[in-house]
Amino acid sequence: MNEIPPRPPQASAKAEVHTLISSELIRGTKVLNPQGEHLGTIINVMIDKYSGQVAYSVMSFGGFLGIGEKYHPLPWHMLNYDQVMGGYVIELDKERLAAAPNYALTDPIRWEDNEWRTRLDDYYTGTASAAGSNEANAALTAALPANDETTQAKA
Repeated sequence: MNEIPPRPPQASAKAEVHTLISSELIRGTKVLNPQGEHLGTIINVMIDKYSGQVAYSVMSFGGFLGIGEKYHPLPWHMLNYDQVMGGYVIELDKERLAAAPNYALTDPIRWEDNEWRTRLDDYYTGTASAAGSNEANAALTAALPANDETTQAKA
């Protein structure tokens, strides 16, 4: 009786014109800088389970056919959807993004680690300098625990 009506087919976030959007439409949406340069593609969003607000988008960057690809958590509030460009726009150039905190697919990320998230947020708010970004990324990576079953985040 209470069947959910089928969602009309839509190719990307661009098709949504109201203020709400399904997370499945965000996945695969391109991320650009204000000059229109393609920076990457959103692969996931991280939602604060207490507030219900999107905290981060995770963007793929670099690599070729999945080899060498890195994942960059971006604070959600920094992304602005641009209908004309057909993607999310962020005030970052490729050099700053390349030096930003990131992880590989095989890295165990512990989103519940507040210290890791603080260092991530500091990079994007300007608290961590661009010059120190390699050190910041090394610190983020060093803070990752060993890749075993005990390190996997539990929801």
